[in-house]
Amino acid sequence: MVTAQPPRSAPPKLITADELLRMSKEEFHGELIRGELCEVPPPGFLHERLVAKLIALLLTFAESRQLGLVVGGSGVWTERDPDTVRAPDVQFYSVERVPLEERRRGYLEIPPDLAVEVRSPRDSRDQVHDKAIMWLTIGVRMVWVVLPERRSIDVYRTDEDIMTITHANPLEGLDVLPGFSCSLEEIFGPAPQVDEPAAR
Repeated sequence: MVTAQPPRSAPPKLITADELLRMSKEEFHGELIRGELCEVPPPGFLHERLVAKLIALLLTFAESRQLGLVVGGSGVWTERDPDTVRAPDVQFYSVERVPLEERRRGYLEIPPDLAVEVRSPRDSRDQVHDKAIMWLTIGVRMVWVVLPERRSIDVYRTDEDIMTITHANPLEGLDVLPGFSCSLEEIFGPAPQVDEPAAR
């Protein structure tokens, strides 16, 4: 007697970076990892406020000095066949990597000099750490991981050179953005006031 075997499910159709680029936000919102779509829900209000603040600070500094280009969550083509397209929240490209007149409509295959990731409530600390290491692995020179719940920023130069910036120290561009410096209050806003116990 021959026992019927359940039909094998067909492997998922792999998507290319070009196909991803043609999708509308109504069709898909997320990243492409080795040809498979990985949906990312739209971020919340605080996340986007911090992204906007960082873009404004970096844009004012970098482009006024013609040091390079600052963009938001544009996809970066990190692998081919199958394709992978990842997107940090904020990116800085020096003029040595991307000319100021760059007008490409598709994804860049050039890693940014600086990648910024703002941690969302759904992201674990390990997830954002792994993504920071991924950026360094493909050639990003520095990664900032913004931690809203702690009002701090982890600065990655290598997988072993990680420094946490708190309100006591400025966030600096180091050799990636020479001369850039801002307080964390400029990014997060004034620290919440802690009510002191009433005197008896």
